[in-house]
Amino acid sequence: MKKILAMLLVLCMVLSLAACGENGETTKAADNSTKPADTTAAAVTEKIKVGMVTDVGGVNDKSFNQTSWEGLQALAQEDPSFEVKYLESKTDADYQTNINTFIDEKYDLIICVGYMLASATREAAQANPNQKFAIIDDSTNADLPNVACLMFAQEQASYLVGLVAGSVTKSKTVGYVQGMVSDTMNLFAIGYISGVLATCPDANVLQYNANNFGDIAGGQTAAKNMITQGADVIYHAAGGTGIGVIQACDEEGIWAIGVDTDQAPLAPNHVITSAMKRVDVASQDISKAVKAGTFRAGVHTYDLKNGGVDLAPTRDHIPAEVLAVVEQAKKDIIDGKLVVPTDVKDCPMFNLK
Repeated sequence: MKKILAMLLVLCMVLSLAACGENGETTKAADNSTKPADTTAAAVTEKIKVGMVTDVGGVNDKSFNQTSWEGLQALAQEDPSFEVKYLESKTDADYQTNINTFIDEKYDLIICVGYMLASATREAAQANPNQKFAIIDDSTNADLPNVACLMFAQEQASYLVGLVAGSVTKSKTVGYVQGMVSDTMNLFAIGYISGVLATCPDANVLQYNANNFGDIAGGQTAAKNMITQGADVIYHAAGGTGIGVIQACDEEGIWAIGVDTDQAPLAPNHVITSAMKRVDVASQDISKAVKAGTFRAGVHTYDLKNGGVDLAPTRDHIPAEVLAVVEQAKKDIIDGKLVVPTDVKDCPMFNLK
């Protein structure tokens, strides 16, 4: 009996060891099989980080800061591989700080909105040659190998709205409010004045330099002064200041012309049209180029021909015969038959300082 019990005990121990070995091998195989899945998951969650720095008009300027940000938001919604964020500049002292924040956070692309950020962009780009930048409405940094300059033929869209203003004015006095005087901003005035005079050669174009892109009250005052002088149509290229221009036109019952985006919602009964500038598309294009590895420094121009500028889609207040004039001019510009001036010397009525 003792021998039989001993043999049974040895048999049980052998079977137990065999079972432990099988369990160990199974566990080891399961651990190895999870490694490739973890690596794939990490690759899927990799993000392209795009940061946007506003000018002092702020992200809710109802103009090009807001339009740029809406374009990036739409891109991120369409393609979750993009992570987008903005930093708002309250004063020009914030430009460099905001740019450096995105650099420190290792963003793939930093978009600076507006020519006022040109100096801060240059300084940061030269100090960080491996960082990609884009800047809207500035070509002075086109010589840098890591800066894409997103430029718009704003004189073309301004010419079209000038045709509208010159056609609908009854007093033959129209107005124009500009956010600041510079070579880039002056293109708005040159195009507008040229368009007004093309359809109303004896028109008087009142002009005002607000020297500020975020002064709503100042915009209201400027517009009301023009209305007192007989203006019955006023165009602005003044960012947030232009909101005040539109408010004054709405209160006084005259036509306003918006800029950069379709600003009809700000005063549906009195915004006759807007000069569109597709900064949203430009911001999306350069972001996609970073993801695709096709980022290119230098000047990228958006005009009527490639759809970068145009008359706003809201055109209900524009008479059919005026629209016909606008569409013909648009075709002539695209075909090269009509060249809109870009130099103040070719626009004698220009008097902004």
